[in-house]
Amino acid sequence: MSRKSKSSLLVELQSELRAYQQSVDALDEVAARRIGVNRSDLRCLDTLLQEGGATPTRLAQRLGLTSGSVTTMIDRLEQAGYAARSPDPADRRRVLVHPTPKAIAVAMEIYGPLATAGEQDTSGYTENDLRLLIDFFRSGRRRQDEQRQSLTTRTD
Repeated sequence: MSRKSKSSLLVELQSELRAYQQSVDALDEVAARRIGVNRSDLRCLDTLLQEGGATPTRLAQRLGLTSGSVTTMIDRLEQAGYAARSPDPADRRRVLVHPTPKAIAVAMEIYGPLATAGEQDTSGYTENDLRLLIDFFRSGRRRQDEQRQSLTTRTD
C-alpha cells in the first residue's frame, strides 16, 4: 500500500467517522423528542440501560453533571415512567436508579433494529476484525474522554 493510498484512506475514515457521529446525534435527537425527554435525559437512560442501574453519584460522574442536576433529571425520568429509585441492597443508605420496563421497551423499539442490522453487518467479520474494531472504538472513546476532560478543566 502506498503512502498516498494510506493517507487517502485515513482522510476517508475521518470523514466517515464525522458523518457517523452526526448520524448518531441526529437519531438521538429524534429519539429524545419521540419519547418526550431532553438529550441529557436520553444520555442518562442510555447509561442506566448499559449498566442496568446506577447510583446518582455514578450517573453524575458518567454524564459530567452536578449531583443536583442529576437528582432533577432522575425526578423527570421517574415521573415519565422511564426510571425508578430503590434502596441499594448492599447499603440501604444509598439509592440505586434502574431503567423501567417502559424504558427497556422504548429502547428496543428505537435502537433494537440497529442492533439487529449491526449483527447482520458484522456476521462475516473474523474475530480479528472484531478485535480491531473494538480496539479502534475503545481508543477513540478514550481520546474523546481525554479531550472532554481537557476542555472541562481548562481555564482560558
